[in-house]
Amino acid sequence: MADNSISSLHIMALPGVPLIQKGDDLSQIILDGLSKLGVQLETGDALVVTSKVVSKAEGRLFDLREVEPSAEAQRLADETRKDARIVELVLRESLKISRQSVGVLVVQHRLGFVSANAGIDQSNVDGSENKVLLLPLDPDASALRMHEQLKQSTGAEVGIVISDSHGRPFRMGNVGVAIGVAGMPAIWDLRGRADLFGRELKISIQGYADLVASAANLLTGEADEGRPIVLVRGLRYPTISGKSTDLYRAPEQDLYR
Repeated sequence: MADNSISSLHIMALPGVPLIQKGDDLSQIILDGLSKLGVQLETGDALVVTSKVVSKAEGRLFDLREVEPSAEAQRLADETRKDARIVELVLRESLKISRQSVGVLVVQHRLGFVSANAGIDQSNVDGSENKVLLLPLDPDASALRMHEQLKQSTGAEVGIVISDSHGRPFRMGNVGVAIGVAGMPAIWDLRGRADLFGRELKISIQGYADLVASAANLLTGEADEGRPIVLVRGLRYPTISGKSTDLYRAPEQDLYR
């Protein structure tokens, strides 16, 4: 089993990342950023890429002027006092509504997790009030594609995390979470290991990819930082390629949904 008792990490935002357009090659942009940083990829590195730039590259930009709200979307918009066109897109991206109130619409996303507004965002999109960005269609597949392309280009086996920022029902403030994972574990099961006093761990399971995403979020930010790709060096993780769905609690184990 790999040893996760690391004493230091290096977390570096890649410089010079351009404003991403549909069709851009994110793997090449990563390689260009690493070159500007003067760093070569090493096996065991992890790259955290914000979902926003993945969505832009994959053409997940929608014009609200072209969205026709359904009757259900209009009803929910009236109840939540939200834009009916955005509510329509939320419904298209969702499996079901979890909670709703004035100004609040929490749903189970089609990818499986629970989030506000299905992750649909207007910040850092294009500066207009008419465009919104939806999450990638398949973030795990996007992460795997980058993992394989970077391995082919550099020979290094690196972890890829596609991150998003989520709120939490019982705590204030957003944190970074992994919605796409490749080349590294999404969760790390520590059960069976011993604590400082030799007591066997019974229930300890780390949301490993979420921890990596949240560490990188300190650099990526959510405002005008312009740092959407982060290199994390110094991790020690098992050679297990997880996926984001590993992080989602099964419905029968969910006491709050």
